[in-house]
Amino acid sequence: MSIPTIAAGYPRGLVDFAVSKGADRAELLARAKLSEDALAHQDRRVPLARYLDLFSAGADLTGIPAISLEYGKAVRMQEISIVGLIGEACESVLDVPVQINRYANLVVDEEPDGEPAILMRGAARDGGVWIEGPSALFSDHPVIAETEMARLVWNTRTTFANDPAFKEMRYPIVVHLKRKPPAYAAEYERIFGASVMFERDWNAMQIDPRFLTLKQPPVNRYVFAVLNERADALLESFNESKTTAGRVKSVLMRMLHTGEASMDAVAEKLGQSRQTLYRNLKDEGVTYEQVLDDLRRKLALDFLAAKKVSVNETAYLVGFSDPASFSRAFKRWTGKSPSEVRSSAH
Repeated sequence: MSIPTIAAGYPRGLVDFAVSKGADRAELLARAKLSEDALAHQDRRVPLARYLDLFSAGADLTGIPAISLEYGKAVRMQEISIVGLIGEACESVLDVPVQINRYANLVVDEEPDGEPAILMRGAARDGGVWIEGPSALFSDHPVIAETEMARLVWNTRTTFANDPAFKEMRYPIVVHLKRKPPAYAAEYERIFGASVMFERDWNAMQIDPRFLTLKQPPVNRYVFAVLNERADALLESFNESKTTAGRVKSVLMRMLHTGEASMDAVAEKLGQSRQTLYRNLKDEGVTYEQVLDDLRRKLALDFLAAKKVSVNETAYLVGFSDPASFSRAFKRWTGKSPSEVRSSAH
């Protein structure tokens, strides 16, 4: 089993933040068994365990028990990852999770089941609109969940600080966390500016529905294209060390909405012949059709559960030009129609 990793920009950002709060840099790195060289480039990978060690060492050396929350508040994603820069360059709020999830593997590894990581998504629940962090990274490591949720809140507040419509909203309205209350539980409401409920069944925060209609401050579209090109190159490089099925899914994540999901097109993107791709997948015990179907099924269930797009739009997003064909495939996958699943979602 491979060792879980995270992009070096995240631990490097935490080191810099802790040092700014009084921690000794050399001792901090020594406690986490990290070197300056390992953190020299934000797109390198470091063991996730080392990043987790930094939180406990940083809290000890700075005297700030809630260093995870403070780090999330103080350091924007744009400062530590190209994925944050891409999110900032999106035109609308609704584009942000699409792009962040598209490049999530530049931040963290795939999920334990081999699926692409999903760092954030919208959800409808209890009559409200929520932003959820569904990744196992957050469920398994509460300190990372609270860091990234605090980062999202303060990223957003900074981005829309001068937007009159945003100023009229509460952001967030309430925060739910899976973790048990830690010793520094009182710090959460100060950081989030909202009620925080522990030991819930998900890591999520409720937001004002009007937030989804906002446009982000304008950014040169050329900058967005350059960032995407760079991120695509990084993602391709990162995926070279992964399974063939995983690499196929990563390519398909970027192609499905274009309607092009053929084995030939994916093989070309991977720099392989169709025959080589067939053999490599066969060696892993799967076929191309199984990988494609599995990814489409998972994405379709996510889209329908979130209730942000219609059944027809879901069909398009998972690569079907004909909604009827999508409905037949979905019935084959789940035994239910897309409309049934969407209407029964919480």
